[in-house]
Amino acid sequence: MTMGGTMSKEMGTSTEMSRNGRGGHLYMQTNEVKNAIIHYHRSANGTLTEVERVTTGGAGSGTYKPISNQESAPNAFEGAASVILSPDRKFLFATNGGDNSVSSFAVGDHGKLTLVDTKPTGNAVEGKSGTAKSLAYSPSKNMLYVVHSFGPDHVRLMSVSSDGKLTPRAEKYTCNTPDKPHRVPTMGVLSPDEKFLLVGTTFDLPIAISGTYPDGSPILWVPGPDGKPRSVASNAPDPDGIVIHRVNADGTLGEGSFQDGGGGSPFYIAFLHNQPDTFIIAYAVGDGVALARIDEDGRIGVGKVVPIDTRRGKIAELCWASVSPDDRLLYATVFGYSNITTFHIDGLEIRIAKDPACPDVEGDGTFRGLCGDVSSGPSDNWVSPDGAFFYQIYGNASKLVGYATKPDGSLEEVTSVAIPYNSPEGLAGF
Repeated sequence: MTMGGTMSKEMGTSTEMSRNGRGGHLYMQTNEVKNAIIHYHRSANGTLTEVERVTTGGAGSGTYKPISNQESAPNAFEGAASVILSPDRKFLFATNGGDNSVSSFAVGDHGKLTLVDTKPTGNAVEGKSGTAKSLAYSPSKNMLYVVHSFGPDHVRLMSVSSDGKLTPRAEKYTCNTPDKPHRVPTMGVLSPDEKFLLVGTTFDLPIAISGTYPDGSPILWVPGPDGKPRSVASNAPDPDGIVIHRVNADGTLGEGSFQDGGGGSPFYIAFLHNQPDTFIIAYAVGDGVALARIDEDGRIGVGKVVPIDTRRGKIAELCWASVSPDDRLLYATVFGYSNITTFHIDGLEIRIAKDPACPDVEGDGTFRGLCGDVSSGPSDNWVSPDGAFFYQIYGNASKLVGYATKPDGSLEEVTSVAIPYNSPEGLAGF
């Protein structure tokens, strides 16, 4: 009785702290073959404690990486936002990449999850795994947008009922072009006014198709239509790496507009919190970040790419980004280097704050990034609503690490928890 009472009291306190911006909850999917969401309690000092593991009713890919056809590697789908919360925190949604399905959960007292529904996206699974991997939710339209790595039907829709039940829809949209039938999008992001869906991309041809050299390194240059070598990266050089759809009144999408993403592989898109027409683009191949704006017609303009230090080798694979609540700091995950770079955002200018912002986190030595560096494969990240803590998945190191953020952009490790090897992805919380 005493222990139960103590737990209840602690959890009640944690809920109170989360209301005061001093603690809360964090969620990550394991992406194991029997997929599950791990729910962590986040204390006032940033430490994480596992509360529960709730199965999704769907399948992840396990350690298998469909994008490159590797039996075991981190960042299975080259994606982001596979776990998201509705803005009112009533629901949590997660992709199940292994069987191309989506799960919805009700978020209850103390952040506890209850599985509501699991439904297929409508895309068939071909081969060892599907590739559903990114979600965007429109509360005004009660619509989920599900992005898949492999097409041609990259974007599928699901309507969401008031109790969280999912209904797959027939509509489907592609990121391919007539001369690029194998493109790989990364994530879908709704503009804050919910008028546009922006889709980032990484490859015009995935490594699963371009192949690898005898030493296992990926083939990144292939013959183009004119016979000349052509990069497999998107938006390099063709200026068509971000696909923008207008959202119709019923939540369906207009035809995609292929626009210049500003650099090689415009992987990640993150809108600023206080400037709803302005967003960050993080470049997996462009080795930096840029500030961009979208107008009321859905046309984007992209500033110059601000690069990181690439003396360790290009391509650095700067892929995931989180913007601090005050829009002053940007935390960017560098997949190839196993660390994070912090940028200052000052109006419409971005500059390096700390590069790197923290020590490298070592993996087990079995995985290399595109630059050739041995990497622990850091992927999704998340910054707390008060900006005090930053959390980072290191799949090949089997760790989720939490850092205290510093005004100068540096990060100080305050917590680390063991997670499944290579497979986990997606972070969302409050």
